[in-house]
Amino acid sequence: MRSVTRTGTSLARLGLTEPWAEATLVELGWWAGDRPVAGAEPVMWSLARSPDPDLALRSAERLVAALTDRPAFDAALREDPALRGRLFGVLGSSTALGDHLITHPDRWHRLRGGAAPDPAGYPAALLTAVGADPDVPPAGAAEGGRATLTGAAAVEALRTAYRDELLVLASADLAAVGEPDLAVLEVDEVAAHLSDLAAAALQAAIAVAAAEAFPTRGDAGEGRLAVIAMGKCGGRELNYVSDVDVVFVAEPADARASKLAARMMRVAGEACFEVDANLRPEGRNGELVRTLDGHVSYYRRWAKTWEFQALLKARPIAGDPELGAAYLDAVAPMVWNAAERDDFVADVQAMRRRVEDHVKPEIAERELKLGRGGLRDVEFAVQLLQLVHGRTDEALRSPTTLDALAALADGGYVAREDGANLAASYRFLRLLEHRLQLQKLRRTHLLPAEDDTAGLRWLARAARLRPDGRRDVVGVLLAEWTRNARRVRRLHEKLFYRPLLTAVSRLPADTARLSEPAAKARLAALGWASPEGALGHLRALTAGVSRAASIQQTLLPVLLEELSGSPDPDRGLLAYRRVSEALAATPWYLRLLRDEGLVVTRLMKLLGTSALVPDLLVRAPEVLRMLAAPAPGQGDELTRDPAEVAASLRATVARQNDPDTAAATARSTRRHEMLRVACADLLGVLNTEQVCAALSSVWVAVLEATLASVQRAMGAARPPARISVIGMGRLGGAELGYGSDADVLFVCEPVEGVTDQEAVKYATTVAETVRRRLGAPSPDPALVVDADLRPEGRSGPLVRTLASYAAYYARWSEQWEAQALLRARPIAGDAGLGRRFVELVDPIRYPADGLSDAAVTEIRRIKSRVDAERLPRGADRSLHTKLGLGGLADVEWTVQLLQLQHAGDLPELRTTSTLEGLREAGEAGLLSAEDVSELTAGWTMATRARNAVMLVRGKPGDQLPRSGRELAAVAAALGYPPSGDSGVFLDDYRRVTRRTRAVVERVFYGW
Repeated sequence: MRSVTRTGTSLARLGLTEPWAEATLVELGWWAGDRPVAGAEPVMWSLARSPDPDLALRSAERLVAALTDRPAFDAALREDPALRGRLFGVLGSSTALGDHLITHPDRWHRLRGGAAPDPAGYPAALLTAVGADPDVPPAGAAEGGRATLTGAAAVEALRTAYRDELLVLASADLAAVGEPDLAVLEVDEVAAHLSDLAAAALQAAIAVAAAEAFPTRGDAGEGRLAVIAMGKCGGRELNYVSDVDVVFVAEPADARASKLAARMMRVAGEACFEVDANLRPEGRNGELVRTLDGHVSYYRRWAKTWEFQALLKARPIAGDPELGAAYLDAVAPMVWNAAERDDFVADVQAMRRRVEDHVKPEIAERELKLGRGGLRDVEFAVQLLQLVHGRTDEALRSPTTLDALAALADGGYVAREDGANLAASYRFLRLLEHRLQLQKLRRTHLLPAEDDTAGLRWLARAARLRPDGRRDVVGVLLAEWTRNARRVRRLHEKLFYRPLLTAVSRLPADTARLSEPAAKARLAALGWASPEGALGHLRALTAGVSRAASIQQTLLPVLLEELSGSPDPDRGLLAYRRVSEALAATPWYLRLLRDEGLVVTRLMKLLGTSALVPDLLVRAPEVLRMLAAPAPGQGDELTRDPAEVAASLRATVARQNDPDTAAATARSTRRHEMLRVACADLLGVLNTEQVCAALSSVWVAVLEATLASVQRAMGAARPPARISVIGMGRLGGAELGYGSDADVLFVCEPVEGVTDQEAVKYATTVAETVRRRLGAPSPDPALVVDADLRPEGRSGPLVRTLASYAAYYARWSEQWEAQALLRARPIAGDAGLGRRFVELVDPIRYPADGLSDAAVTEIRRIKSRVDAERLPRGADRSLHTKLGLGGLADVEWTVQLLQLQHAGDLPELRTTSTLEGLREAGEAGLLSAEDVSELTAGWTMATRARNAVMLVRGKPGDQLPRSGRELAAVAAALGYPPSGDSGVFLDDYRRVTRRTRAVVERVFYGW
């Protein structure tokens, strides 16, 4: 366990800001003036992680004062992580539940252990609390049970029992806030628990009502009453604080049934929550109870569309179970025929707009439930899709929003990604709603105001959000709220208002077959610069009567919609045509697009952004399968382990006997992996370091495999020399981009009995063969093995012996060569020889005495000369990713200067990686944390931008575009919204690199 205090750390750093906090902690026995008491460190950490540590501490003080078994409590708190997490999670989140625990201090025992609450025990616990027997027929049924407590005593007993169960549930819900290692209770699980707890409360309330309304059992007659939950309780997705919507059905529906229903509502309302019966036929003006026939007659003759929508969630939860089941059986067929009513879709849409219009403008942006992008957007969209398609698909008939959404996605009515995104946003919004309601157990759906920093910080911590390095926890909360609300609204509009809802067809009727004038208008409206050209592609794709043409006619409206949101729809459609024609004979291609919604979405994004991806895709179509949604329990195939990929490549090439075939196989596998990485990069599933590592790993594997195949082909039983390939530059640093060459050195060593000349001759033949085979013209991306960093450059021998390298570096090496060797690492060939080469060059690149002032001056002079002479004419220095201000060269030369100066004394600096070198320089105190952050940000931004240029153009480039669709595509490749202002990316790039340059000028140049 970490120490809570370090030098200069105060209780305020732990979130305890009140002046009385230290004295209270001392009194509780957890603090000894400047550090935790022995054994109390876990307690302090849990307290510090509480959403409001000061509130949690004050409540804990009150609880301890009320305890009769304080020593046992203190010992358990120190030993039981579940107790700590649950206790401090609740005390820092809910004043209402904290007060309940303090009022009933013995309940702390119920927070011990890590077991989740058991909803099966709710009915027995609440029925027993009011003196009802849980094992007899339920109250409301003929000869049903009843409570022994009535009046105020029953209400108090039920309230206490309900709060007890609520306390245990909320503590399990919040446990991971205080103790992150504890299991997280998902928001839909919590909602299901709350619904089951509400059902148990109503079962207890009707038992009390029966005892109050009919003190003598015979007074009730043979009447039966069933309680039907509607709304969130019916869907098992109730909030912590919510009205419980119900409908009553009775046989007979007489005064006695009405009396029992009214009493139940009163008891439950006083003890637990409000019970709302306004969803009954005719609303608040209708009879409180009706017979089953009365309900059926009303729904057949008079019910409005919204009433069938409400019945989606109907579920019997209390009273007579047989009558409840009969009610459900009677109304269900009418629910699933409601979509056949005239103007059904328009009615539901109009109802949603009315709900939204009732939100007050001043709070609309903070309204979690009813505002734009709120919970109702998800619920209405899902319910409408259910009512339309549930007529013929029983799998869609779940009353639970998330279950129904999953079924819609599984059935193909909603794209998988749309379904997953809606579900994720819905869970996030529900989590915020739950936390807000827990605070004071009040019904609210309103986020704290933007200037209420304390309220927002509390909410963010209660929701387990953390700072992300760029924003504090409040900034993360606001960003997540905005992102999720926008996503919900976008998907809501796509699903809710889409014309497909007026028909069962999976595609909008007006776009399934487009006339030419309509197609031109639609294409122009969607952003195509050349509608005529686009129509030519469409004609080619849909011509004829083949099955492929038919599938394309079905797919294209969806594809066009996806492409319209990309940076360059024209290029994307052309690329799609090229890919389709190239894969025309691939039987699974169109079937994959038709059946996998995520593949379509991802592919259109890739084709509308990148020129490199379609070029690679036509020769590596199998990568398309990786765009599909991962199977349950499996990771995304786009994020394969680089080591696994490298091992597979080496094994595949090793099986080839012919060296030309082996080289071709290596290049083909590299093409496949380069495409996979490019897709993962553009889709945001790999970060910059992962992209560079993956590209470098596959390059190394290609060199290893090709070198081995050439040596095998030369057929020597006992090769005359050992050969090692030393990676240099970006290859040595494992920082390759998509267009990088492989900088290497070749070193050899004669075996016993062989002269140096014979060894060099053999090794040179091998090296030249490797370079020739990998660099041969091919449709695959070029593989240039560049050995120009060798001693004497292009004029020097391609291969040297280890002894020759030693002699050269001892006599002739210059400062730039020592600097270049900072990136040297063995990557292929004989491992022992590679290690000996590293041992040879370590004293050169890591000089024991560091650098003289003259050497530092020389390095600075060379850097200035490189910047001046190698920057292309007319280039914008502020937007050149390699040689521009704050670009790659600036950061890399700065790291390398620090390594040359200090790595002799600091072994931690002996790394070929730029980012690792920065981190180690920061750890060693050579750079401040802020300097490390600025240099890392600049290098990462420049690397990402350079890679994005290659992805967009299909060829390497260091200069960022200044405007136009190419700039929009580069920005989109970097994760900026395609429809946004791409100038924002340029502003961000200039801002980041300007800060990087300021550090370089101070650290590298000493200005």
